[in-house]
Amino acid sequence: MMVWIIFLLGILSFLALDLGVFNKNAHIISVKEASMWTTIWVTLSLLFSFVIYWLYSTGRIENPDALKPTEASMKYLTGYLIELSLSIDNIFVIAVIFGSFKIPQKYQHRVLFWGILGAIIFRALMIFFGVALIKKFSFTTYVFGAFLIFTAIRMVVSKEKPFNPKKSFIYRNLRKIMPITSHMRGQKFFIKLRHITAATPLFIALVVIEFTDILFALDSVPAILAITSDPFLVFSSNIFAILGLRSMYFFLANMLNRFQHLKYSLVAILSFVGVKLILAHHYTFPEWLSLGFIGLSLLIGVLVSFLDKNSNSSH
Repeated sequence: MMVWIIFLLGILSFLALDLGVFNKNAHIISVKEASMWTTIWVTLSLLFSFVIYWLYSTGRIENPDALKPTEASMKYLTGYLIELSLSIDNIFVIAVIFGSFKIPQKYQHRVLFWGILGAIIFRALMIFFGVALIKKFSFTTYVFGAFLIFTAIRMVVSKEKPFNPKKSFIYRNLRKIMPITSHMRGQKFFIKLRHITAATPLFIALVVIEFTDILFALDSVPAILAITSDPFLVFSSNIFAILGLRSMYFFLANMLNRFQHLKYSLVAILSFVGVKLILAHHYTFPEWLSLGFIGLSLLIGVLVSFLDKNSNSSH
């Protein structure tokens, strides 16, 4: 338990520093600042694999699957890569939500900060129940695997309808239960109007982002459970991917249109992970193969998008 407590305290300290020191005043986050923070988070996440190695070699953490230290580090890195790649879709949606509710750039960080806190809590619950299900009912690996393959097929087949947050189920029902105003007063989530307290667009954007994150977690939690059902590895790789997502949003939001072929990388990753889950009781994929396949899929998606964009612009 001690390792869990230290890990959670460390994460909360980082978040407190982030909001209380580095982003005390609302400001527009430049590409330079975002790239600096993205580099910091990615570096921290990769360095944490050495912490994992140390924890599992010294036996300071419960090791329910009797993993070797190298194996645990590889599983953590693979899980982190999966979560990061599946988060890219999330960035698209966040950009649409901010645009739809006309959230000024300088207030977007605050919304994402509270969104991340909510995401950590929801992911922790989903991971806890997911791990419990896999441990108790071994057939759930088939269910999760089939769900991931179905998701991959749906990504290829379905015509992508533009997401409109104002037509979403969440927004329509929020309007029924609380007063909503289109006015904004700085970074406030609620403001007083005559005799009522009304929610500002900042709060509405936050709620819609929270719910879309839960929907994304439905894909990403089963995907990482295909790599390992060790609770600490699943949780830590998930958390590092979520924490890096915010700075990555400001870094990538303007560049996402350049990576239009990345969708097929995600399809390949989800399919591979789905097959891995279904075969879990019959064949164990070597750890280097999972890590290599995911890394290669992402690399090919980025390169093909880049080359396609360049060939189109030269025409």
